[in-house]
Amino acid sequence: QKEKAQTNLDAALRAQAEMENLRKRTARDVENAHKYALEKFVNELLPIMDSLELGLSAAESAENIDDLREGMTLTMKMFSSAMEKFNVKTIDPAGEKFNPEQHEAVSMQEIEGTESGTVAMVMQKGYELNGRLVRPAMVVVAK
Repeated sequence: QKEKAQTNLDAALRAQAEMENLRKRTARDVENAHKYALEKFVNELLPIMDSLELGLSAAESAENIDDLREGMTLTMKMFSSAMEKFNVKTIDPAGEKFNPEQHEAVSMQEIEGTESGTVAMVMQKGYELNGRLVRPAMVVVAK
């Protein structure tokens, strides 16, 4: 009986130690997940930052504005691509019906040929992350 009790006690102590190790490992994993959650996103943004820095240095000696515009356009495409990769969706509601869940009305104007309650102008685009609103689009709505 004593031998069986000692065996059971050893097994219980081992199981308790394993549970404690698992708890510590899980806590460490959660802490690392919080700490480094944006690492992939940052790695996608770094080439865009490099591109902007190159563009600024090129702007100092640039003679042709079209080259600068083309560089900015390419940088913007890189940025849009990075945002899409992380499920950031742009809300650009020009011409759509006003939706208070996604749009923030800055003002209302009477505009001929535009139906009342329609977004006449987008002052600032909105954004969604995985279907969740991050920033509403700031819009002017037709009366």
